[in-house]
Amino acid sequence: MSPPPPPPPPPPPPPICLPSFNLKGKKKKLDEYDDEKSNGSLSHLTSHSRSRASGTSRRTRDSQDSLPRSQRPSATGTPLPRSNSLSPTPTMTDVPSRGSGKAISQAVSLHFTEDTESYGQFRKVVPKLDRSRKLTRGDTLRSKLGYGWGLGLGRKDKDKDDLFTEANRTSSATTILPVYPRDAPPSFPPESTQTPTRHMSQRSKSSQDSRRSNDTQASRATKSSHGSKRSKRSQSTVNTLTGSALERKEGYEDPIRDVVMSEDAHQSEYTANADKRREWITNFTGSAGQAIVSKTAAYLITDSRYWLQAEQELDENWTLIRVGMPSGPRNWVEWVSDRVYESRVGVDARMVSNETATQLYPLLQAKRSKLVYPSQNLIDLIWEDKPSRSKNKIYTQPIEYTGKDASKKLLQVRDWIKNLPPSGSTPSKDPPAPSQQHVGTLVTNLACIAYVLNLRGDDIPFNPVFVSYLYISLDRAILFIEREKVEQPASTYLQNLNVEIRDYNAIWSFLRTREWGDGKVIISPQTSYAISLMLTHYRYTVAPSIIDEMMSVKNEVEIQGLKRAYLRDGACYVQFLAWLDEKMSKGFQITEWEAAWRLTEFRSKTKNYMGLAYENISATGPNAALPHYNPLKSSSSIIDRETPYLNDSGGQYRDGTCDTTRTVHFGHPTKEQSEAYTRVLQGHIAIDSAIFPKGTTGRQLDVLARKNLWQDGMNYLHGTGHGVGSFLNVHEGLHGFSSDVPLTRGHVLTNEPGYYKPDEFGIRIESVYVVRDVRTKHTDSEHSWLGFERLTCVPIQTRMVLENMLSKEEKEWLVQHNRACLNALEGLLRDDKRALKWLRREAERGIGVAPAPGGFIIDWN
Repeated sequence: MSPPPPPPPPPPPPPICLPSFNLKGKKKKLDEYDDEKSNGSLSHLTSHSRSRASGTSRRTRDSQDSLPRSQRPSATGTPLPRSNSLSPTPTMTDVPSRGSGKAISQAVSLHFTEDTESYGQFRKVVPKLDRSRKLTRGDTLRSKLGYGWGLGLGRKDKDKDDLFTEANRTSSATTILPVYPRDAPPSFPPESTQTPTRHMSQRSKSSQDSRRSNDTQASRATKSSHGSKRSKRSQSTVNTLTGSALERKEGYEDPIRDVVMSEDAHQSEYTANADKRREWITNFTGSAGQAIVSKTAAYLITDSRYWLQAEQELDENWTLIRVGMPSGPRNWVEWVSDRVYESRVGVDARMVSNETATQLYPLLQAKRSKLVYPSQNLIDLIWEDKPSRSKNKIYTQPIEYTGKDASKKLLQVRDWIKNLPPSGSTPSKDPPAPSQQHVGTLVTNLACIAYVLNLRGDDIPFNPVFVSYLYISLDRAILFIEREKVEQPASTYLQNLNVEIRDYNAIWSFLRTREWGDGKVIISPQTSYAISLMLTHYRYTVAPSIIDEMMSVKNEVEIQGLKRAYLRDGACYVQFLAWLDEKMSKGFQITEWEAAWRLTEFRSKTKNYMGLAYENISATGPNAALPHYNPLKSSSSIIDRETPYLNDSGGQYRDGTCDTTRTVHFGHPTKEQSEAYTRVLQGHIAIDSAIFPKGTTGRQLDVLARKNLWQDGMNYLHGTGHGVGSFLNVHEGLHGFSSDVPLTRGHVLTNEPGYYKPDEFGIRIESVYVVRDVRTKHTDSEHSWLGFERLTCVPIQTRMVLENMLSKEEKEWLVQHNRACLNALEGLLRDDKRALKWLRREAERGIGVAPAPGGFIIDWN
């Protein structure tokens, strides 16, 4: 493999920001939290979040009632923390070799608090929200900074602890922050309606007395007018303060208090329960979005996949901000940067990526604003019943499923490190300095760690990964993981790979002491910004990880494993559809939740089954218009015979990860429903049939899926498809139909166009494909062509298809597709007469519900 192009130059260096640490003394803890004096913005939301605890418990009990007895929590002892998902679907199943681990002490070399460490003592009684009023301004917690205490505007060391002091004011929670133009920031901050109260940093009483005694008449005059505009300061006062002291005295409006991210410290899309901070504070359960909490309001920012869901789940304290539309902001970074001026935007640096932080930094700097990083996550300080972290054991993924030994994967990574050109090198006869050489890479993505080591875990629901960091150099490898998770045979396996095991929190002391010596560490753009701040830009290079590329291109062993997994999963899906069709035809009332559970039951009996790949999406009527709707036992709807029913689900198997969506109808579809379904099907067929030259990107093919929908003025606002893992994450890699990454032989991705009519119905058809070489009439050595080989094997219902809208080729495709499913699954379903009968009927039936003479309707069933 030829070396990739040299990485782009790093962003402008921030001030050197290192975590404070004390090797001799004990850790400092926060002062006791005084709830009578501190009612910060986040605290106003806590009772809203805590009030959901009973509802969550009820949902959990509902889920447990329907579990097989063997899967219910034990009545004795303390069960391991499991998913507290809002869906009744189970997470990964246990595998052999898991047991209890021996606890060890946590790392104590740093002041800032890690996820697995205990926080400072504070009152257990959290201020409750008065539901009769909107959010009000109040004091918030003040804490000393750890790593990275403010980019952009410098502050003296003695002022580090003043980041989150604020004035006692009241305002409506629905206040909309002003928008400041990017190219012309105002010459003064917004008017303040009240005079801010000056807050002092946490200094000793003697230093405060000294400061009071030394106040000059000029500074007193300044204090009396510190709420005025900067342009007015020189009219009547002589200001003797400069820098951070002046900034503190002016007390300008500081609208953005905290950004609560959806991701964890590893930038995972799906997170463990202990990392669902944004979900806890907002009640919004979607997998993507950010919570923005200001002095006067609270905002939830999310994309089009979750707009309808967010409207249903947010209460009156939150304002929904829609991003991704052509006329609005593309993401939360643009939205925030357009609404700040001389502000401090607080964010946990572990939860934001290097890529995002470096995008946000110059935008804030142009508005004389900056990022600040509290030493403790503000949500964690008020989340009393925060779940504990998983202690589940890691286990090996055999080479019969991976097709490649972990030692060879590590060797490929090391070759990539060696072949990267030195950082900042220019054509010269002089050899590069040792500090310019790349000596290793730090891997933080959990799926990448699991892939390169051929290990799997159970720390995150539906994703067989484990929380850890991995450092790979030219001659060593270090896995930072909680030691309780590593038992035999995984311990011996890692020892044979020459992988050293260290405690999870030891990553920070490893970075601080720079054990690798001279040279730079390669990090990916998605690496936590806290790591970037710890290293400083002199010690790292940002480059796309080679492991992402290795993982996304499946070898032949992985492809054959996926084929077997999709055959078994397809047989389960057919069994489910046959069962549901029989029950609906007999007049039974089946809920969305019951249907989802019945499909899970069929999958659980299958070979190599390890759990679900994601929460079941089982939706009828208006719920199907929510692309990521998950039913609850207590509130799910009865499946409607007048509207389409959509099921999007998949299983995790040792030999593959599955993702399938089918939409079916159990009555007589309307013309509108049939037209929409037919247009979606045409887009699905167009992608399935595509042949394209090597170098084509998914984004270039995306229009094929939308063309027929666009002809009728219809569209869908989510992507057309994403990469899929091999017993890893269901969303994997950088390729897909919304990506500019060229599609390559071995890429596995979904094809899932859809249409959603709000409050009425939704339609989606999804199958999974592997990119293959295709021989064409004029194929030669210089021009290679690619196409798709379908892995999914589930018939597509023809009841809602309008035959007169299909071309001859599309009709033939549909017939051949369903017959191919019959041929592939018939042998697996010999013992299930109901499923076999349904499968044969779907393969042989005509298209649509055909009209007959005399006004009768012929139902092909």
